[in-house]
Amino acid sequence: MQPIHVVFASALLMQLLPHARAYATEQEKKASHFNDQARASITSNLLTLNQAILLALESNPELRSAQQSVDIANGIREQAAAFPNPEFSVLKEGLQKSTSTQTIQLSQTLELGGKRQARINVAEQERQLATNYVTISRTEVRAEVVAAYLEALNASERANLVSASLELAQKASNAAAKRLLAGKISPLEQKRSDIAEANVRLELAQVNVELKQARRRLAALLGRSGDLTETLVMPEFELAEIPSLNDLKARLDNSPQLRQARTQIAREEAQLKLERAQQMPDVTVVIGNKKDEETGRSQNVVGISVPLPLFNRNQGNVLSALNRVEKAKIAVEIDHLRMSQQLAGAYERAQVSGHQISAISHDILPAAQAAFDAAVKGFEMGKFNFLDVLDAQRTLFQSRTQYLRAVSDRYRSIAEMQRYVSVEGIESGENFFLNGRNKK
Repeated sequence: MQPIHVVFASALLMQLLPHARAYATEQEKKASHFNDQARASITSNLLTLNQAILLALESNPELRSAQQSVDIANGIREQAAAFPNPEFSVLKEGLQKSTSTQTIQLSQTLELGGKRQARINVAEQERQLATNYVTISRTEVRAEVVAAYLEALNASERANLVSASLELAQKASNAAAKRLLAGKISPLEQKRSDIAEANVRLELAQVNVELKQARRRLAALLGRSGDLTETLVMPEFELAEIPSLNDLKARLDNSPQLRQARTQIAREEAQLKLERAQQMPDVTVVIGNKKDEETGRSQNVVGISVPLPLFNRNQGNVLSALNRVEKAKIAVEIDHLRMSQQLAGAYERAQVSGHQISAISHDILPAAQAAFDAAVKGFEMGKFNFLDVLDAQRTLFQSRTQYLRAVSDRYRSIAEMQRYVSVEGIESGENFFLNGRNKK
Protein backbone atom coordinates (compact mmCIF):
# COMPACT_ATOMS: atom_id res chain seq x y z
CA MET A 1 0.00 0.00 0.00
CA GLN A 2 3.00 2.31 0.26
CA PRO A 3 2.85 3.36 -3.47
CA ILE A 4 -0.85 4.19 -3.13
CA HIS A 5 -0.01 6.10 0.03
CA VAL A 6 2.64 8.14 -1.75
CA VAL A 7 0.39 8.84 -4.77
CA PHE A 8 -2.42 10.00 -2.53
CA ALA A 9 -0.07 12.19 -0.52
CA SER A 10 1.31 13.76 -3.67
CA ALA A 11 -2.17 14.52 -4.97
CA LEU A 12 -3.15 15.91 -1.63
CA LEU A 13 -0.12 18.14 -1.53
CA MET A 14 -1.00 19.56 -4.94
CA GLN A 15 -4.41 20.49 -3.58
CA LEU A 16 -3.34 21.72 -0.17
CA LEU A 17 -0.22 23.74 -0.75
CA PRO A 18 -1.86 26.40 -2.97
CA HIS A 19 -4.42 26.99 -0.23
CA ALA A 20 -1.77 26.93 2.47
CA ARG A 21 0.12 29.77 0.84
CA ALA A 22 -2.79 31.59 -0.80
CA TYR A 23 -3.12 34.03 2.06
CA ALA A 24 0.52 35.12 1.81
CA THR A 25 0.31 35.84 -1.94
CA GLU A 26 -3.27 37.05 -2.24
CA GLN A 27 -2.60 40.74 -1.73
CA GLU A 28 0.07 40.84 -4.45
CA LYS A 29 -2.58 39.82 -7.01
CA LYS A 30 -4.85 42.76 -6.18
CA ALA A 31 -3.92 46.05 -7.84
CA SER A 32 -5.14 49.35 -6.53
CA HIS A 33 -3.81 52.78 -5.74
CA PHE A 34 -4.33 54.92 -2.63
CA ASN A 35 -6.47 58.09 -2.34
CA ASP A 36 -5.00 60.15 -5.17
CA GLN A 37 -5.94 57.54 -7.80
CA ALA A 38 -8.92 55.93 -6.05
CA ARG A 39 -11.55 57.74 -8.10
CA ALA A 40 -9.89 56.78 -11.38
CA SER A 41 -10.12 53.06 -10.59
CA ILE A 42 -13.52 53.00 -8.91
CA THR A 43 -15.14 51.41 -11.97
CA SER A 44 -12.76 48.44 -12.01
CA ASN A 45 -13.71 44.97 -10.82
CA LEU A 46 -11.87 45.56 -7.54
CA LEU A 47 -13.28 47.65 -4.73
CA THR A 48 -10.83 48.86 -2.11
CA LEU A 49 -11.77 50.29 1.25
CA ASN A 50 -10.84 53.81 0.17
CA GLN A 51 -12.94 53.50 -2.96
CA ALA A 52 -15.91 52.25 -0.94
CA ILE A 53 -15.61 55.29 1.34
CA LEU A 54 -15.51 57.64 -1.65
CA LEU A 55 -18.54 55.99 -3.23
CA ALA A 56 -20.49 56.21 0.01
CA LEU A 57 -19.64 59.89 0.51
CA GLU A 58 -20.92 60.57 -3.00
CA SER A 59 -23.95 58.27 -3.20
CA ASN A 60 -25.21 57.46 0.29
CA PRO A 61 -28.90 58.51 0.53
CA GLU A 62 -28.55 59.57 4.17
CA LEU A 63 -25.92 62.11 3.17
CA ARG A 64 -28.14 63.44 0.41
CA SER A 65 -30.94 63.78 2.94
CA ALA A 66 -28.61 65.64 5.32
CA GLN A 67 -27.67 68.04 2.54
CA GLN A 68 -31.34 68.74 1.97
CA SER A 69 -31.50 69.95 5.58
CA VAL A 70 -29.00 72.68 4.67
CA ASP A 71 -31.17 73.74 1.72
CA ILE A 72 -34.20 73.84 4.01
CA ALA A 73 -32.30 75.99 6.51
CA ASN A 74 -31.33 78.37 3.70
CA GLY A 75 -34.99 78.87 2.93
CA ILE A 76 -35.75 79.54 6.60
CA ARG A 77 -32.91 82.09 6.69
CA GLU A 78 -34.32 83.89 3.68
CA GLN A 79 -37.79 83.99 5.20
CA ALA A 80 -36.49 85.26 8.54
CA ALA A 81 -35.10 88.39 6.87
CA ALA A 82 -38.43 89.32 5.30
CA PHE A 83 -40.22 92.48 6.48
CA PRO A 84 -43.92 92.41 7.43
CA ASN A 85 -46.21 93.09 4.50
CA PRO A 86 -48.21 96.34 4.42
CA GLU A 87 -51.99 96.12 4.55
CA PHE A 88 -54.38 97.94 2.24
CA SER A 89 -57.98 98.44 3.31
CA VAL A 90 -61.11 100.20 2.08
CA LEU A 91 -63.88 101.20 4.52
CA LYS A 92 -67.32 102.42 3.42
CA GLU A 93 -69.80 103.98 5.85
CA GLY A 94 -73.49 104.22 4.88
CA LEU A 95 -75.42 102.59 2.08
CA GLN A 96 -76.71 105.74 0.43
CA LYS A 97 -74.22 107.03 -2.05
CA SER A 98 -75.06 110.65 -1.39
CA THR A 99 -74.48 110.39 2.36
CA SER A 100 -71.80 107.70 2.52
CA THR A 101 -68.14 108.12 3.38
CA GLN A 102 -65.24 106.08 2.04
CA THR A 103 -61.88 105.63 3.72
CA ILE A 104 -58.82 104.24 1.97
CA GLN A 105 -55.87 103.48 4.21
CA LEU A 106 -52.51 101.77 4.21
CA SER A 107 -51.14 100.10 7.38
CA GLN A 108 -47.56 99.09 8.03
CA THR A 109 -46.32 97.20 11.09
CA LEU A 110 -42.97 98.39 12.42
CA GLU A 111 -41.11 95.69 14.32
CA LEU A 112 -39.40 97.06 17.39
CA GLY A 113 -36.92 95.55 19.81
CA GLY A 114 -34.71 93.99 17.13
CA LYS A 115 -37.16 91.19 16.26
CA ARG A 116 -36.07 90.87 12.64
CA GLN A 117 -32.38 90.62 13.46
CA ALA A 118 -33.16 88.16 16.24
CA ARG A 119 -35.07 85.98 13.76
CA ILE A 120 -32.14 86.14 11.38
CA ASN A 121 -29.74 85.08 14.13
CA VAL A 122 -31.90 82.07 15.00
CA ALA A 123 -32.09 81.09 11.33
CA GLU A 124 -28.32 81.43 10.98
CA GLN A 125 -27.80 79.06 13.87
CA GLU A 126 -30.30 76.64 12.37
CA ARG A 127 -28.32 76.67 9.14
CA GLN A 128 -25.10 76.06 11.06
CA LEU A 129 -26.71 73.13 12.84
CA ALA A 130 -27.72 71.66 9.49
CA THR A 131 -24.19 72.16 8.12
CA ASN A 132 -22.67 70.50 11.18
CA TYR A 133 -25.12 67.63 10.80
CA VAL A 134 -23.78 67.00 7.29
CA THR A 135 -20.26 66.75 8.69
CA ILE A 136 -21.38 64.39 11.45
CA SER A 137 -23.28 62.27 8.93
CA ARG A 138 -20.18 61.96 6.78
CA THR A 139 -18.10 60.72 9.72
CA GLU A 140 -20.87 58.31 10.71
CA VAL A 141 -21.23 56.95 7.18
CA ARG A 142 -17.47 56.59 6.88
CA ALA A 143 -17.30 54.56 10.09
CA GLU A 144 -20.25 52.41 8.99
CA VAL A 145 -18.64 51.76 5.59
CA VAL A 146 -15.39 50.70 7.25
CA ALA A 147 -17.27 48.29 9.53
CA ALA A 148 -19.45 46.92 6.72
CA TYR A 149 -16.52 46.57 4.30
CA LEU A 150 -14.43 44.65 6.81
CA GLU A 151 -17.39 42.51 7.80
CA ALA A 152 -17.95 41.56 4.16
CA LEU A 153 -14.24 41.05 3.56
CA ASN A 154 -13.92 38.94 6.69
CA ALA A 155 -16.87 36.82 5.61
CA SER A 156 -15.32 36.40 2.15
CA GLU A 157 -11.99 35.31 3.59
CA ARG A 158 -13.73 32.92 5.96
CA ALA A 159 -15.65 31.46 3.03
CA ASN A 160 -12.36 30.89 1.21
CA LEU A 161 -10.86 29.21 4.25
CA VAL A 162 -13.88 26.99 4.79
CA SER A 163 -13.90 26.07 1.08
CA ALA A 164 -10.27 24.99 1.38
CA SER A 165 -11.19 23.09 4.52
CA LEU A 166 -14.00 21.36 2.64
CA GLU A 167 -11.60 20.25 -0.08
CA LEU A 168 -9.34 18.82 2.55
CA ALA A 169 -12.25 17.08 4.27
CA GLN A 170 -13.31 15.54 0.96
CA LYS A 171 -9.79 14.29 0.40
CA ALA A 172 -9.83 12.87 3.89
CA SER A 173 -13.11 11.06 3.25
CA ASN A 174 -11.82 9.59 -0.02
CA ALA A 175 -8.59 8.54 1.63
CA ALA A 176 -10.45 6.97 4.52
CA ALA A 177 -12.71 5.05 2.15
CA LYS A 178 -9.73 3.65 0.26
CA ARG A 179 -7.88 2.71 3.41
CA LEU A 180 -11.02 1.09 4.78
CA LEU A 181 -11.24 -1.10 1.68
CA ALA A 182 -7.58 -1.95 2.14
CA GLY A 183 -8.23 -2.88 5.75
CA LYS A 184 -5.87 -0.24 7.09
CA ILE A 185 -8.42 1.59 9.26
CA SER A 186 -11.60 0.72 11.11
CA PRO A 187 -15.09 1.77 9.94
CA LEU A 188 -15.19 4.15 12.91
CA GLU A 189 -12.38 6.27 11.45
CA GLN A 190 -14.15 6.35 8.12
CA LYS A 191 -17.33 7.55 9.85
CA ARG A 192 -15.38 10.27 11.60
CA SER A 193 -14.06 11.59 8.30
CA ASP A 194 -17.58 11.60 6.83
CA ILE A 195 -18.94 13.50 9.83
CA ALA A 196 -16.08 15.99 9.58
CA GLU A 197 -16.90 16.60 5.91
CA ALA A 198 -20.61 17.06 6.68
CA ASN A 199 -19.84 19.59 9.41
CA VAL A 200 -17.62 21.58 7.08
CA ARG A 201 -20.38 21.63 4.45
CA LEU A 202 -22.81 23.05 7.00
CA GLU A 203 -20.27 25.64 8.06
CA LEU A 204 -19.67 26.65 4.44
CA ALA A 205 -23.41 27.10 3.84
CA GLN A 206 -23.67 29.32 6.91
CA VAL A 207 -20.64 31.39 5.93
CA ASN A 208 -22.00 31.92 2.42
CA VAL A 209 -25.28 33.24 3.84
CA GLU A 210 -23.38 35.63 6.12
CA LEU A 211 -21.25 36.73 3.16
CA LYS A 212 -24.31 37.60 1.06
CA GLN A 213 -25.87 39.55 3.92
CA ALA A 214 -22.65 41.46 4.59
CA ARG A 215 -22.23 42.40 0.92
CA ARG A 216 -25.85 43.61 0.78
CA ARG A 217 -25.30 45.82 3.82
CA LEU A 218 -22.22 47.33 2.21
CA ALA A 219 -24.07 47.85 -1.08
CA ALA A 220 -26.86 49.70 0.76
CA LEU A 221 -24.32 52.08 2.31
CA LEU A 222 -23.00 52.75 -1.20
CA GLY A 223 -26.51 53.68 -2.32
CA ARG A 224 -27.13 50.48 -4.27
CA SER A 225 -30.27 48.39 -4.12
CA GLY A 226 -28.69 45.19 -5.45
CA ASP A 227 -25.66 43.13 -4.51
CA LEU A 228 -22.02 44.09 -4.95
CA THR A 229 -20.33 42.85 -8.11
CA GLU A 230 -16.79 43.95 -7.25
CA THR A 231 -14.16 41.91 -5.47
CA LEU A 232 -13.11 43.31 -2.11
CA VAL A 233 -9.41 43.89 -1.40
CA MET A 234 -7.66 43.23 1.89
CA PRO A 235 -6.04 46.55 2.87
CA GLU A 236 -2.34 46.53 3.59
CA PHE A 237 -1.23 48.81 6.35
CA GLU A 238 1.59 49.57 8.68
CA LEU A 239 0.92 49.40 12.40
CA ALA A 240 1.58 53.08 12.89
CA GLU A 241 1.72 54.29 16.46
CA ILE A 242 -1.60 55.76 17.54
CA PRO A 243 -1.35 59.11 19.35
CA SER A 244 -1.73 58.91 23.11
CA LEU A 245 -5.19 58.77 24.62
CA ASN A 246 -4.66 62.16 26.28
CA ASP A 247 -3.74 63.65 22.93
CA LEU A 248 -6.86 62.20 21.35
CA LYS A 249 -9.07 63.47 24.16
CA ALA A 250 -7.57 66.92 23.75
CA ARG A 251 -8.87 66.87 20.16
CA LEU A 252 -12.42 66.17 21.29
CA ASP A 253 -13.18 69.88 21.61
CA ASN A 254 -12.89 70.13 17.83
CA SER A 255 -15.03 67.06 17.20
CA PRO A 256 -18.08 67.54 14.95
CA GLN A 257 -20.38 66.34 17.73
CA LEU A 258 -19.16 68.89 20.29
CA ARG A 259 -19.20 71.65 17.69
CA GLN A 260 -22.79 70.71 17.05
CA ALA A 261 -23.58 70.76 20.76
CA ARG A 262 -22.02 74.20 21.17
CA THR A 263 -23.89 75.44 18.13
CA GLN A 264 -27.07 74.20 19.77
CA ILE A 265 -26.27 76.43 22.76
CA ALA A 266 -25.80 79.40 20.42
CA ARG A 267 -29.08 78.56 18.74
CA GLU A 268 -30.97 78.44 22.03
CA GLU A 269 -29.38 81.72 23.14
CA ALA A 270 -30.45 83.30 19.86
CA GLN A 271 -33.96 81.97 20.45
CA LEU A 272 -33.90 83.49 23.95
CA LYS A 273 -33.04 86.90 22.49
CA LEU A 274 -35.87 86.53 20.02
CA GLU A 275 -38.36 85.71 22.78
CA ARG A 276 -37.22 88.71 24.77
CA ALA A 277 -37.54 90.89 21.69
CA GLN A 278 -41.10 89.62 21.32
CA GLN A 279 -41.90 91.32 24.62
CA MET A 280 -41.57 94.69 22.92
CA PRO A 281 -44.92 95.61 21.28
CA ASP A 282 -44.88 96.37 17.58
CA VAL A 283 -46.26 99.65 16.29
CA THR A 284 -48.66 99.80 13.37
CA VAL A 285 -48.70 103.05 11.42
CA VAL A 286 -51.80 103.92 9.41
CA ILE A 287 -52.09 106.56 6.67
CA GLY A 288 -55.01 107.09 4.35
CA ASN A 289 -57.72 109.31 2.95
CA LYS A 290 -61.36 109.73 3.97
CA LYS A 291 -63.88 111.14 1.47
CA ASP A 292 -67.35 112.43 2.45
CA GLU A 293 -69.72 112.03 -0.53
CA GLU A 294 -72.32 114.39 0.95
CA THR A 295 -69.99 117.35 1.29
CA GLY A 296 -67.46 116.24 -1.31
CA ARG A 297 -64.59 116.90 1.08
CA SER A 298 -61.57 114.62 1.58
CA GLN A 299 -59.46 114.35 4.70
CA ASN A 300 -56.13 112.70 5.33
CA VAL A 301 -56.08 109.94 7.91
CA VAL A 302 -53.05 109.29 10.08
CA GLY A 303 -53.03 106.85 12.95
CA ILE A 304 -50.90 104.62 15.12
CA SER A 305 -51.74 101.36 16.85
CA VAL A 306 -49.82 99.91 19.81
CA PRO A 307 -50.86 96.74 21.70
CA LEU A 308 -50.90 97.06 25.48
CA PRO A 309 -48.81 94.28 27.10
CA LEU A 310 -51.07 93.83 30.10
CA PHE A 311 -51.66 90.08 30.10
CA ASN A 312 -49.41 88.49 27.47
CA ARG A 313 -45.83 89.66 27.88
CA ASN A 314 -44.38 86.48 26.31
CA GLN A 315 -43.13 85.59 29.76
CA GLY A 316 -43.76 81.85 29.34
CA ASN A 317 -41.73 81.61 26.15
CA VAL A 318 -38.87 83.55 27.74
CA LEU A 319 -38.81 81.17 30.71
CA SER A 320 -38.89 78.15 28.39
CA ALA A 321 -36.04 79.58 26.30
CA LEU A 322 -33.94 80.14 29.41
CA ASN A 323 -34.34 76.52 30.43
CA ARG A 324 -33.50 75.30 26.92
CA VAL A 325 -30.23 77.23 27.09
CA GLU A 326 -29.34 75.54 30.36
CA LYS A 327 -30.33 72.14 28.97
CA ALA A 328 -28.10 72.68 25.91
CA LYS A 329 -25.16 73.52 28.17
CA ILE A 330 -25.71 70.35 30.19
CA ALA A 331 -25.92 68.38 26.92
CA VAL A 332 -22.39 69.51 26.04
CA GLU A 333 -21.10 68.05 29.30
CA ILE A 334 -22.99 64.81 28.70
CA ASP A 335 -21.72 64.49 25.13
CA HIS A 336 -18.14 65.19 26.18
CA LEU A 337 -18.28 62.54 28.89
CA ARG A 338 -19.90 60.00 26.59
CA MET A 339 -17.43 60.58 23.77
CA SER A 340 -14.48 60.44 26.15
CA GLN A 341 -15.60 57.02 27.32
CA GLN A 342 -16.24 55.73 23.81
CA LEU A 343 -12.94 57.15 22.57
CA ALA A 344 -11.09 55.46 25.42
CA GLY A 345 -12.80 52.14 24.68
CA ALA A 346 -12.00 52.34 20.97
CA TYR A 347 -8.42 53.33 21.78
CA GLU A 348 -7.96 50.30 24.04
CA ARG A 349 -9.46 47.96 21.44
CA ALA A 350 -7.16 49.39 18.77
CA GLN A 351 -4.12 48.86 21.00
CA VAL A 352 -5.11 45.28 21.83
CA SER A 353 -5.83 44.40 18.21
CA GLY A 354 -2.50 45.93 17.18
CA HIS A 355 -0.67 43.66 19.63
CA GLN A 356 -2.70 40.71 18.35
CA ILE A 357 -1.79 41.47 14.74
CA SER A 358 1.89 41.66 15.61
CA ALA A 359 1.83 38.44 17.62
CA ILE A 360 -0.18 36.48 15.07
CA SER A 361 1.73 37.67 12.02
CA HIS A 362 5.20 37.29 13.56
CA ASP A 363 4.77 34.24 15.78
CA ILE A 364 1.51 32.32 15.47
CA LEU A 365 0.99 32.28 11.71
CA PRO A 366 4.57 31.26 10.82
CA ALA A 367 4.48 28.52 13.48
CA ALA A 368 1.09 27.25 12.29
CA GLN A 369 2.28 27.31 8.68
CA ALA A 370 5.45 25.42 9.58
CA ALA A 371 3.46 22.84 11.56
CA PHE A 372 1.10 22.36 8.64
CA ASP A 373 3.94 21.96 6.15
CA ALA A 374 5.64 19.46 8.47
CA ALA A 375 2.42 17.49 8.91
CA VAL A 376 1.87 17.27 5.16
CA LYS A 377 5.49 16.27 4.56
CA GLY A 378 5.34 13.72 7.37
CA PHE A 379 2.11 12.32 5.98
CA GLU A 380 3.79 11.94 2.60
CA MET A 381 6.63 10.02 4.20
CA GLY A 382 4.26 7.84 6.21
CA LYS A 383 5.28 9.27 9.59
CA PHE A 384 1.93 10.91 10.40
CA ASN A 385 -1.65 9.86 9.87
CA PHE A 386 -4.23 11.97 8.15
CA LEU A 387 -5.76 13.19 11.40
CA ASP A 388 -2.46 14.94 12.15
CA VAL A 389 -2.75 16.77 8.83
CA LEU A 390 -6.34 17.70 9.60
CA ASP A 391 -5.40 19.02 13.02
CA ALA A 392 -2.52 21.10 11.63
CA GLN A 393 -4.74 22.45 8.89
CA ARG A 394 -7.45 23.38 11.38
CA THR A 395 -4.90 25.20 13.54
CA LEU A 396 -3.60 27.12 10.53
CA PHE A 397 -7.08 28.18 9.45
CA GLN A 398 -7.97 29.23 12.98
CA SER A 399 -4.84 31.35 13.13
CA ARG A 400 -5.74 33.03 9.86
CA THR A 401 -9.26 33.65 11.10
CA GLN A 402 -7.87 35.23 14.25
CA TYR A 403 -5.63 37.43 12.13
CA LEU A 404 -8.56 38.59 10.01
CA ARG A 405 -10.57 39.32 13.13
CA ALA A 406 -7.70 41.32 14.63
CA VAL A 407 -7.28 43.36 11.44
CA SER A 408 -11.01 43.99 11.36
CA ASP A 409 -11.03 45.07 15.01
CA ARG A 410 -8.10 47.40 14.36
CA TYR A 411 -9.85 49.15 11.50
CA ARG A 412 -13.19 49.33 13.28
CA SER A 413 -11.67 50.74 16.44
CA ILE A 414 -9.85 53.46 14.55
CA ALA A 415 -12.96 54.23 12.52
CA GLU A 416 -14.84 54.54 15.81
CA MET A 417 -12.24 57.04 17.05
CA GLN A 418 -12.59 58.99 13.84
CA ARG A 419 -16.26 59.51 14.58
CA TYR A 420 -15.19 62.01 17.23
CA VAL A 421 -11.63 63.07 16.52
CA SER A 422 -11.26 65.61 13.75
CA VAL A 423 -8.82 64.15 11.23
CA GLU A 424 -7.45 66.10 8.30
CA GLY A 425 -8.09 64.32 5.01
CA ILE A 426 -11.10 62.36 6.22
CA GLU A 427 -13.21 63.64 3.35
CA SER A 428 -11.00 61.91 0.80
CA GLY A 429 -10.95 58.65 2.68
CA GLU A 430 -7.40 59.04 3.98
CA ASN A 431 -6.81 57.14 7.20
CA PHE A 432 -4.64 59.27 9.44
CA PHE A 433 -3.97 56.59 12.03
CA LEU A 434 -3.43 53.55 9.83
CA ASN A 435 -1.04 54.97 7.26
CA GLY A 436 -2.84 52.40 5.13
CA ARG A 437 -2.34 51.90 1.43
CA ASN A 438 -3.28 49.32 -1.14
CA LYS A 439 -0.25 48.30 -3.08
CA LYS A 440 -0.05 47.36 -6.73
